Amino acid sequence: MGNFGFQEMLFIGLVILLFFGGKKIPELMRGLGKGIREFNDAKNNVKREIEDGIKEKDNSTTGA
Repeated sequence: MGNFGFQEMLFIGLVILLFFGGKKIPELMRGLGKGIREFNDAKNNVKREIEDGIKEKDNSTTGA
């Protein structure tokens, strides 16, 4: 599983083209890009909050 060859990718691309049409694909890709961007922003915010929490805990335990 997960080893897609050229023929499989071509078939998937044709199916997507049939379902959405040529005009809808750019909108679909734009939405997908926006969703990925929002996910990465949320992931970075969570990471930053965790790191800030660790720094605050270290500062409070050292008495600084």
